[in-house]
Amino acid sequence: MNIQSGQSTKETVATLMLKQLEMWGVKRIYGVVGDAIIGLMDELAKQNTIQFIAVKHESVAAMMASAEAKLTGRLGVCLATMGPGLGNLLNGLGDAYMDKAPVLAITGQAPTQKIGTDYKQYLDQQELIKPLAEYTTLLAHPDAIIDVLTKAMKTSLDKGAVTHLSIPKDLFEMNSTAKVQREPKMIQTTTSIEEKEITEVVEVMKTAKKPMILAGLGAIQAVNEIEKLAELWGAGILVSLGAKGVFHQSCTNFLGGIGQGGNPHAKELFQESDVVLLVGNLWWPEGYVPKQAKLIQIDVENENIGKGIPVKLGIVGSAEMLVPLLTKSLHSVSQNQTWVTNIQKIKETWDTQNEQEGLQSSQPLHPSRIVRAIENTVQDDAIITLDTGDVTVWFNRNFRSTNQQIIFSGEWRTMGFGLPAALAAKLCFPEKQVVAVVGDGGIEMTLADLLTAIRYNLNITVIIFNNHALQMERDKMIASGSIQKDVDLTNPDFVKIAEACSWKGYLITDESELEDTLEKALLHNGPALIEVDTAPIFHPETKG
Repeated sequence: MNIQSGQSTKETVATLMLKQLEMWGVKRIYGVVGDAIIGLMDELAKQNTIQFIAVKHESVAAMMASAEAKLTGRLGVCLATMGPGLGNLLNGLGDAYMDKAPVLAITGQAPTQKIGTDYKQYLDQQELIKPLAEYTTLLAHPDAIIDVLTKAMKTSLDKGAVTHLSIPKDLFEMNSTAKVQREPKMIQTTTSIEEKEITEVVEVMKTAKKPMILAGLGAIQAVNEIEKLAELWGAGILVSLGAKGVFHQSCTNFLGGIGQGGNPHAKELFQESDVVLLVGNLWWPEGYVPKQAKLIQIDVENENIGKGIPVKLGIVGSAEMLVPLLTKSLHSVSQNQTWVTNIQKIKETWDTQNEQEGLQSSQPLHPSRIVRAIENTVQDDAIITLDTGDVTVWFNRNFRSTNQQIIFSGEWRTMGFGLPAALAAKLCFPEKQVVAVVGDGGIEMTLADLLTAIRYNLNITVIIFNNHALQMERDKMIASGSIQKDVDLTNPDFVKIAEACSWKGYLITDESELEDTLEKALLHNGPALIEVDTAPIFHPETKG
């Protein structure tokens, strides 16, 4: 499309929507075709700049949009019809809402003359989506389309939020006098902070005898600076799952993850800490955290400071700007050598144990051994998408990341996320190796979208931990003394299903086959599914 900003077009609402989305860098829209969006589908068919990715279920479309937003930082867009179309989007939109991913949902609505009536599939969409959407509106006039669309896009991008537009079916084909608008060019200024402005923070940090650093996704651009600060301050470094792979295992002060699936020896040490610096992190796992420590939080968003965490002092700014300043200000600090020695002992203990856990032999295969095989075979810069469930905690516990990018459903924790996220990842980064690590329960929720990989020629690898159960729920029932009700799964032959969908299928039942089969699958020129016969091992940190 040859688009000029501010140009009066007298074009249809649908045409203007696509031109506006293109102008702001949108490359694809995920969705399912439906009656109320036929007008927009017609315009999508007439252009080749924005790709429509047709999936099998709207929840997958929204999860793919969320995954794209998490991976790129840009706007993810999903599209659905009215009624059940929007209803099905909600699960994926919940993921974007909880993980602050910029996602725009567009849904068709009843024709304007039927709004508020008993028309089929009609409901008040704004009321339905209100808990998830930072901004939602019904387009009431064709000339308002660019105003409401740009407001939705800018709100999503500025706030890392879900926004939503519902468009009456008849309005898509109506002409509009609206003018497309370019995305505002944002000039990034570095707000300098002087040492005197962080004096109180530095003084608290100097009182620490048992300091710890808890880093999250917002620490990615400041890894080296955090390692230098930890070494100077004598602090251990723990990370949330979102920051897994960001710090190298060889870092002297790096202890790994915290919470279920993290370093099991770090809990006691963390609970002893007296000052904790949180860097770009919103994860505060109850039951693993100190009760009396003074907490200092660094985050780029003011609204994140103290969000569910009892913070004493907060600093708004980027980690890459603030952490070096803290290090400079702490130049004369004295370390507690006993604490540093304890950090190193915990690190050595877990490094040794983790190595041994990854060598465990059993039949069916131990989940730790499967994780180790994945670690041994995936590329250093692969994108790994995780599903939610037992597979998540075993992966978090035993996978020793190098430089892989790992995405997952963080706060929403929906099952079924792994496959849609892998599909979106391959569309966004076709040159990358993309691997989905999923459980049998999770993959069964989105199994139909194996066909989406074939439709769009997406070379991804799916690894299924098949333990024939909703194992995390079973573990919790065991831990709480509850009856194990309906956690056993009725599973299909995943390999045959993969082959029926034109995937290459592999079955692993013996440890001797692990690495070789994974390597074959990862080298296969096309989508590959690996079903691994997995032992139903009780996770050692499960609580009822």
